[in-house]
Order: sequence, then structure tokens, then C-alpha cells
Amino acid sequence: VQIGARTVIGPNCVIGSDTTIGEECIIHASVTVTHGIVIGNRVIIHPGSVIGADGFKYEVLGGHWTKIPQVGRVVIEDDAEIGANVCIDRASFTETRVGRNSKIPNLVQLAHNVDIGSDCVVVSQVGVAGSTTVGDGSILAAQCGIADNLRLGSRVRVLARAGVKDHLKDGET
Repeated sequence: VQIGARTVIGPNCVIGSDTTIGEECIIHASVTVTHGIVIGNRVIIHPGSVIGADGFKYEVLGGHWTKIPQVGRVVIEDDAEIGANVCIDRASFTETRVGRNSKIPNLVQLAHNVDIGSDCVVVSQVGVAGSTTVGDGSILAAQCGIADNLRLGSRVRVLARAGVKDHLKDGET
């Protein structure tokens, strides 16, 4: 594990092997950061969040649900803030990413392989399903749900409690 200068790790945190945490971060109490995670500089993670748990990846093999190993990682870029009890899943093979200066309040779920762009706001109780990309400067309002394998353009606005099942172009609401 590598931890940068002036980073504060609160009580009861777990930091997994091969993890890098940048400078001037604040990791509040009871945060779990699993193995192989990359956290940039000046990142804040609030209590109870889990970064890098396995994504929900199962396939039916031989008539039974079989877990598919999640061997990717999570990258949280500089100046991001992650609220309390947020779950950001490890990627299947590549990476789940939270872009620079993005803000994610409490109780958000980002599934495996999700890519949140820079300067985004993902408000409380949002769920983003696997392999979805959200462009820079977008806002996902409270309690909205985003289906898997979608591409949401830059500066997209998804209103509270909306469900998104199709791709959205830049600037769409």
C-alpha cells in the first residue's frame, strides 16, 4: 500500500494490498478500500463506503448461477468526493472510474465497469448499472436509475426518480 503525504485515514478503515492513495486525502471512519485500488490526490471518502467490492457478475452455467471473478480495479481521480455508504464495484476486467472533481453524495451504487466523467454530480440513492459511461459535467439527480451498457453524453441531466434505458446525447435532459 502507498499512502501520500498529509493523507488522513480514520479509525476502523481497511486498506487492501496493492492500493495507492494520493496526497491530502481524507478517508473517514469505517471505509473499506479493497485490493488494487487507485485513489488520486485530495479525495474525500465519507464513513461506511466500500470501494472495490466485487460487481454483481453471474452467468448461468450448467443450469446454475455461477460467479464470474472480478479482476479489474477502481480508479478515483483527483478532487473527487465520495459520500457515506457509497458502493463502487470493482470492474470485471478493466476499471470502474470516478472522474476528476466529481461529487457523489451518500447511498449511491456504481456497478462494475461504470465510468463517471469529470465534474459530475451523482446525487443520493442513484444506481448506475454495469458498463455505463456518464460524460463530463453531467448530473444524475436523486433516486434515478441508469440501465446497463449505456452511454450518457456530456452535460446530461437526469431528473430525480427517472429511469434511463436508452443512450443520451450531449446536453440532453
